[in-house]
Amino acid sequence: MAIQYYDVQPFSSLREMLELAKNESGEKIAYMFKGKNKEVCERTYAEFYEDVYSLGTALAEKGISKKHIACIGENSYKWINTFLTTLLSDCVFVGIDKELPQADYLHIMEDSDSNVIFYQGKYEETLRENRDKLSNVKFFVGFDREEHDGDFLSFDLLLEEGRKLYKDGVKSYVDMKNDLEAMKMLVYTSGTTGLAKGVMLSEKNLISLVYNGLRTATIYTKCLSILPYHHTYEAVCGILVGIHHRVALCINESLRMIAKNLNLYKPDYMYVVPAVALALHKNVLKNAEKQGKLKLMLTMMKVSNALRKVGIDLRRKLFKSVHEGLGGNLLEVVCGGAPIPVDTAYFFDAIGIMILNGYGITECSPLVSVNSPKDSDYRTVGYPLPCLEVKVDEPDEDGIGEICVKGDTVMLGYYKNPEQTAEVIVDGWFHTGDYGYINKKGQILITGRKKNIIVLDNGKNIYPEELEKYIYMLPYVKDAVVYDSTDDGKVILCAEIYPDPELLGDSDINADVHRVLAELPSYKQISKIVLRDTEFPKNASQKIVRGKIEKK
Repeated sequence: MAIQYYDVQPFSSLREMLELAKNESGEKIAYMFKGKNKEVCERTYAEFYEDVYSLGTALAEKGISKKHIACIGENSYKWINTFLTTLLSDCVFVGIDKELPQADYLHIMEDSDSNVIFYQGKYEETLRENRDKLSNVKFFVGFDREEHDGDFLSFDLLLEEGRKLYKDGVKSYVDMKNDLEAMKMLVYTSGTTGLAKGVMLSEKNLISLVYNGLRTATIYTKCLSILPYHHTYEAVCGILVGIHHRVALCINESLRMIAKNLNLYKPDYMYVVPAVALALHKNVLKNAEKQGKLKLMLTMMKVSNALRKVGIDLRRKLFKSVHEGLGGNLLEVVCGGAPIPVDTAYFFDAIGIMILNGYGITECSPLVSVNSPKDSDYRTVGYPLPCLEVKVDEPDEDGIGEICVKGDTVMLGYYKNPEQTAEVIVDGWFHTGDYGYINKKGQILITGRKKNIIVLDNGKNIYPEELEKYIYMLPYVKDAVVYDSTDDGKVILCAEIYPDPELLGDSDINADVHRVLAELPSYKQISKIVLRDTEFPKNASQKIVRGKIEKK
């Protein structure tokens, strides 16, 4: 079966994309967020358009042209305003991970050659103390500042100054021209190794991602925006795709507010990483256990699935209370960043929420493939975007090899690092470092990261992510990492598990792990299990940083 693509309105630039949104949906709500007094504020597409052009005019009149503009802080409307303003200018946007240690984010500000830094208030003291280390920076723009102070400017005052200039007909920003092939976005990969690299993305990359992403998998009308904006997954797939689809984007201020904001905004879809999907899944199970209804819910899921096989779908009715706990309107969860545990995907599907599993990497803007609502299989990461070619390099006897990508969303290269660029882009093919294979339908399946492969004494390759997916099927497992250890000089497999003590009870973990892995061959069985009482170290995308785990 060939994938059926959706019809999407074409556009030639990000300026045209925002112009179309303003002209065709100007009165529609574009953003919802909490104000200073926790009241819900709204901005329409017409208002957002004016905010972008006002901020852009203010910057242009201060001589900010063909510069690098950095931004660090929590998700906010002002962050999005800065992001779009920069993308529509002739400047380059540099989003910085707010969770980085001070030395790391200061290094990125300098290494990226940033000339303007937009920042949340809590960073001002550090920026002032390290002013001498930021040699290229001309202006610091504080989201929380009320007044200008030398080269430390107030965002609100700057916006109002630009609004007056823009309304008076000043066209310094309006008349800016962009090279679609030039660097437009500089993204420092958080990764899981601590070695951040600056990924150069062009406007052509971003346009191709938005257009072809929507052709492959459509979305709905209101999104709870929860992932960090410095990351391409939320910045491009969330913010930019949302604009072209005329979505109302509801800004979630922190991960701990997800449950409350689901019920406040009542979205119909959201983008998540597996850690967030798993947390939502486990939270529902925990609540059902507290109410003494867990066994009933699991039975109802089996009954519901049996009814679906004969064409009767009662999921929204049978699991009404679960849906109400998730806001009541949630229809779709798009999951990327890593393979989703099969049990979590099964759970969402069984209660009536479509789970669209996808695969991306920052160097590909970031989406490579995604399942289509018309033909979704959550065991895979879906079909490649129509603008991409995908191949499996040097497959083994099982057809597993490195996933390589060529096409319009592949990065320009690593900033100021031609050697590393040449290592990963060979004859136009970007080598992702992820291993997997392509099934007969053309869907991609990811087995694990190249750098994480464990080689046993018998020469067999083990992909730890594959085993972890099975272990996550246990309801009390919050996080799990499989790695190699030794026993009398022999390489063995060790599973380190962070459980939920409330769900763990008196469970026999050794027996449970062996049970869920029973269908796998003997060489893939876990020999040692380690329990931990603290979370694994994670990066801003909630991925476990394997390099920081001390192997037992």
